[in-house]
This record gives sequence, C-alpha cells and structure tokens, in this order.
Amino acid sequence: MSRIVAVEPIPVAYPEPNDFDATRYLCLVKITTDDGVVGWGESITQFPEANPAVAALITGLSEFVIGRDPLDNYSIWRAIKERAWWYGYRGGLFSYALSAIDIALWDIKGKLLGQPVLTLLGGPVHDRLPAIASSHAHYESLPAMAEEAVEWLSTGLQGMKVGFGKRGDARLGYEHDRDVAYVRLMREAIGADKMIMIDLGYAIKWDVATAVKRVQAFDEYNIDWIEEPLGAWDPEGYRTLKDKTRCLIAYGEREWTLDGFEAVLATGTCDVVGVDPGRAEGITGFKKVTDRVEFYRRQANAHAWSSAIVTAASLAVSFASSACKLFEFKPLRNPMQHDLVTQPFEHVDGWVYPPLQGPGLGIEIREDVVDRYRQ
Repeated sequence: MSRIVAVEPIPVAYPEPNDFDATRYLCLVKITTDDGVVGWGESITQFPEANPAVAALITGLSEFVIGRDPLDNYSIWRAIKERAWWYGYRGGLFSYALSAIDIALWDIKGKLLGQPVLTLLGGPVHDRLPAIASSHAHYESLPAMAEEAVEWLSTGLQGMKVGFGKRGDARLGYEHDRDVAYVRLMREAIGADKMIMIDLGYAIKWDVATAVKRVQAFDEYNIDWIEEPLGAWDPEGYRTLKDKTRCLIAYGEREWTLDGFEAVLATGTCDVVGVDPGRAEGITGFKKVTDRVEFYRRQANAHAWSSAIVTAASLAVSFASSACKLFEFKPLRNPMQHDLVTQPFEHVDGWVYPPLQGPGLGIEIREDVVDRYRQ
C-alpha cells in the first residue's frame, strides 16, 4: 500500500501572451508517495498576494494528506473540507488549496491504478468535443483584431471566445457603437458557421438596461453566448436580460463550492455554468457541479485558462459529463501550456478527443520549467 510522504506547494508567476503579456500567478502542488509516484495539481490564484497565502494553506492542510493512502482521495477531500468550517466553508483561498491537492491526488490515483483519470470518472460520454479559441481583445484597430481572429481559426478551431475590458488598447465593453462594430466585423470575418462568445471582464460594469441594449444588438449577429454581463450574482437582472435577448447567458466561474453553483442554477437564469477545477475544489468539486448541471439540463463549461494541469483535469471531467459541449484552447503559445509539459494539449482540425493517452492526468511535467517560473 502506498503512502503519501510529501506535499510541496510551488507558487509560480509567468507571462501570458493571451492576456497582453501580463504576469499571471498559479500555485502548483507536487505530492509524492513513498514508492516515488508523483502527482501534480494546481490552483489558479491569479494575483501575487494570493500565491503565498495558498502555499501556506497547502502546507498546513498537508497534515490531512501525509501518511494517507492516495487511493483514498475522496476521503482525504472530505477531511480537508471539514477543516474549513471556520475560515472557508463557503470558499475563498481555502478552496484554492483544496483544488490543487485534489487534482494531484487524482493524478496519483490514476498512476497507481494504471488508468487515466477519465476512466476513473466512468469513461467518456463524448467521442469528441468542438475546440474553440479563447483569448482577449487587445488591439485598437478592429480590422487588426478581425485578422487575428481569422488566423486563430485557420487551424480549424470552430469558434472564438473573446474577453472585453481586458488589458491593451481594444477598449471593448465601454462604447455601444464600437462594441457592435466589433461583433459585426468578427461575424463577417470568421463566417456564419463559427461560434462567437463574448466574455465581459471584471472591469466592465454594465447596468441591466445597458446589458439588454448591448446584447440585443449582438443578437443581430448570432453570438452564441454572453459571459458575466452582470457580474457574478444578479438574479433579477439576469432574468430581465434572459427574457429580452436570444443568446445564451453564461456565468458561475467565480463560485467556489457546490452550494454556490447550486444557488446559480436554482435561479434559472444561467444557461452555461463556468467551472474552474483549479478554484472549485478540484476534479472532485467539478464533477459534483457537472452532475447538478446535468440535473438542471443546462450546459457546463470548463474555465481551463491557466496551465496544462488544469487543462488535463478539465478535459477529464468535460468528457465524463454530458453537460459539457465544447472545450477552450488558448490560441497563442504560452509557457504554462506549451512548455510545462512534454506533450502539450492540442486540437485536431477543430476537435479535441478523450484524454486516454496515459495514466492519471496523462501529462509529464517538465520540472525545469516549473523551476524557471517558481517564485
């Protein structure tokens, strides 16, 4: 019987070309057993002040992990959850720490049993999933951004999700006419058969009337969904928006726990529920959420916008759930996707296939890359 002997949190910082080369932050975790099996996990901490705090929490929570049989990953998940009764039972930094530990334990479990995580989750319910480009609008010139989108999709990707209100000079999300001109140009550039999703960044503060007017205008160009147009929580506002527009409404990625996602689903206003396993309590948490999304007959979508570790975890759950309908890829090469692992995840002519290529998460981490970006 294997026993866990080490839990090492590793805060990293890296430049993200898909976010105008901003420095982004993650807290990885490396868990090792007494027979030398290593599992990797990740939390998407996002900001510099969160990284050392999450690393400290992972170190503290290791008392619930070291000495345990890694095959008992759900028992460990529950034990760690119990620890949060005073300082994180509704989420927060605690959920980051649990997420990283849980993903790493699933990785180890798969390696010990010689099975991919997807197999341990019950196997794929999709033969393949459409792959779309997921990035941010950066440039002042609308034609330049249209050309960029065409380049992204030239590899076969079946659509694009673009962030408004992000870093750079695009100034999208602030002016009605410019936003509508952008969406019109995107539709003309990529064609009628490609998906378009608009993701409103935290900097955008639309009121309900603005959201209705803007999304009604976008609907003329058949966008597929609008993400977080009214932020993380506004049931009455989202109900008004949903009643007055056609496209799908997406939100939820800022939730931490199953209870939080359940509250979103119960409003009946969310068509596409965003979930990040590096935030929402790992693979275990993500799978619990997708089960509820299936119950409500809504769509779940992985917020896999960090490293290849979360991509691997997200692919496993996405293929194990009928609620997941597509998968996002960053179109621009970046260190945490393309350098961190020996075989980066790629789409094939716009499709992604079940991750069954190896035991556990099916990835081999390059520790020299981890060390290069280690804080």
